[in-house]
Formats: sequence, C-alpha cells, structure tokens
Amino acid sequence: KWQSIFNGKDLTGWDTYLGPKYDTILNRWDTIPIGFNVDPTKVFDVVEMGGEKVIRISGEHFGGMSTLREFENYHLQFQFKWGQLRWSPNKKGKKDSGLMYRAVGQQGADGGFWLRSHEFQIEEGDCGDYWACAGAISDIKAKMQPDSTYIYNEGGDMLTFSNTSKIGRYCIKNPDAEKPTGEWNTIDLYCVGNTSVHIVNGVVTMILHNSRQLDEGKETPLIKGKIQIESEGSEVFYRNMQIKFIDKLPDFSSTHSGKSSAVEGRSQPERMAF
Repeated sequence: KWQSIFNGKDLTGWDTYLGPKYDTILNRWDTIPIGFNVDPTKVFDVVEMGGEKVIRISGEHFGGMSTLREFENYHLQFQFKWGQLRWSPNKKGKKDSGLMYRAVGQQGADGGFWLRSHEFQIEEGDCGDYWACAGAISDIKAKMQPDSTYIYNEGGDMLTFSNTSKIGRYCIKNPDAEKPTGEWNTIDLYCVGNTSVHIVNGVVTMILHNSRQLDEGKETPLIKGKIQIESEGSEVFYRNMQIKFIDKLPDFSSTHSGKSSAVEGRSQPERMAF
C-alpha cells in the first residue's frame, strides 16, 4: 500500500540541513554552515494552499530536507510546483530544486549543501535530468550532442556518469514532459536493486543502471539511502509525498512518448510511522 512520508501537518520524520549563507555584498559564499536542524528563517515549512497542507521550501538558503529513514526497492510519487520568490545567487535563470535519492553519508558532502546521492533534477525546463553527487555513480544509455553535453537515448552507448568521469556527472533527460511553470507536476521515481527510473508526468525521461558509489577509493553498491529535497534559490511547493515498496520494476515500454499505464494512480496513503 501507499504510505505517506509527509504527515500533512509538520515535518516530523525529516531532518533539515542548511549550508553556508550567500553574501550578497561580497558575492561569495560564507564558510560556516547554518547547520543541522537549524532553520531560523523557515526555509522548510508547512503551509496551507488550496485547502490542503503542503511543504513550502522558500529557497532562501541552499540545503535540503532529508528523511530520517533510508529506503530500498520502492516507488516514490509526489507533486511539485514553482512559487514566485527567488534568492541570490539564483535570482536569474531557471528556478531550481531537486530530488536526491539513495542519499547517504555526511550532510553537505556535495558542494557543502547536500548528501552523496543521485539527483533527479527538478529545475525549470530540465525536470528529469540526472546529476551524480559527491561520489554517486550511474551508467546511462546516452549520446553526445553537438555542444558536448550528453542526452539520454535508449539507442546510445552505456556511459558512466560521476564527478570523476571523463564525460562528467550530468545527463540530460529525454523527452521533456514538464508542465508550464505554475502548474502541478507529478514526479515518479522507481528504485529496484541497482536500477532507477525517472518519470515526469507519466513519461519516462531516463533509466539508470548499476547504482554505486566511490567510497574511500573503491566502488561499492549504492542501493539504499534517504530521500532529500533541495532548497536551491527558488520557492517551490511539494505535496502528496508517498512511497510504495516493490520487488520488481513495471514494464515501461509504453512510457517514452506518452502517459504510462505503469505509473500507478494515487490512492489514500497510510501514514508512515517514523
């Protein structure tokens, strides 16, 4: 059954972490993080919207909210939409957040703000992209584009993405299935064994293989971890965060060009005891 990982009232079951502030006078990052479960400006909060309680992330400071629990072999589903507020150094350009999964290790390991993890990018126009964070590694079928970036393509070569890979740690989703800014988008993430699948509004945007991590110079499996949601300079809202434990992946053969019959609709979830 679906189980809620947001209780609809508060952030029970989640930790928060905020990295260093951005100095808008000197245009650089401070060196001391705000801290673990220290959030004086309520970057992470629960507010009412349209008659329901939703998670609001203001984006004022960079960091993340992460589950206390680690998860393995699951289908995660939630909705997000963008707010209006923007903060330095991301006042211009695309609004940005992110879903970090199989997240492990020390807070702030990636860039001083996030856990070691695979990132399911949540960013205007880039929703479904992949970033390998702080030692996470994935193999993805992809092709190089004229600008030397790599895009997911089932007909491409199986390539390795990590922060030590020659081709880098970033792979672009394919196709684009994001709704216009201001509308709710549905995100589905499947993780089974060492495979994960990114789905945006019912369309598969990427399949990732051989999840692992570089740990003290040695590659080890990375199949279990926390779920972390980013604060990265933009106001964003999240709702209906729920998880279902599974033992195999559905058939995604019909999801690359249209709505997926494999993405299960929402039913009333049970509240998860943390």
